[in-house]
Amino acid sequence: MKNLVSLSYSAEDLAALDAALLVVEEKLAGLVSLTPPEVRGLAKMGEKSEVFCRSVLQVLEQNPQVVTPALGLDEATADLATLDALRPRLRRLKLLTTRGEDTLLALGADVMSASLEGYALLKVSGRASGLEDQRRELGSSRFARGPRREEDEPAAEPA
Repeated sequence: MKNLVSLSYSAEDLAALDAALLVVEEKLAGLVSLTPPEVRGLAKMGEKSEVFCRSVLQVLEQNPQVVTPALGLDEATADLATLDALRPRLRRLKLLTTRGEDTLLALGADVMSASLEGYALLKVSGRASGLEDQRRELGSSRFARGPRREEDEPAAEPA
């Protein structure tokens, strides 16, 4: 059995993580959730568009005489500053989330591997140890049943 990861956290560690996450959640409370139709309807700023957007905002800031109040230049400039502030932090969170998901996968794989090896041991020596019924119950909860064997067939009811 290959052990992919070995981790354990004390109750104090988990409490500290929960407290830190609470702070992160509080500080990021203003984040929005968009529905798929809302996302589809947005004008998206990709990598190439970002250069364009930054340039336009810079030219407009340098030439306020052409800016109408309806444009919302101050709001757009503030949005860009917030984007710049959030982006590196959200990248860190995304990387941490990806590593966390990979770790969960590895932990689950370790547990599954050990369980399958343990189940195989039960198949080999379970009968001699009086564990056959438990092994069957475990197997039926995990593995799809194939065609029934005669010993598994219920007794025919009298006519």
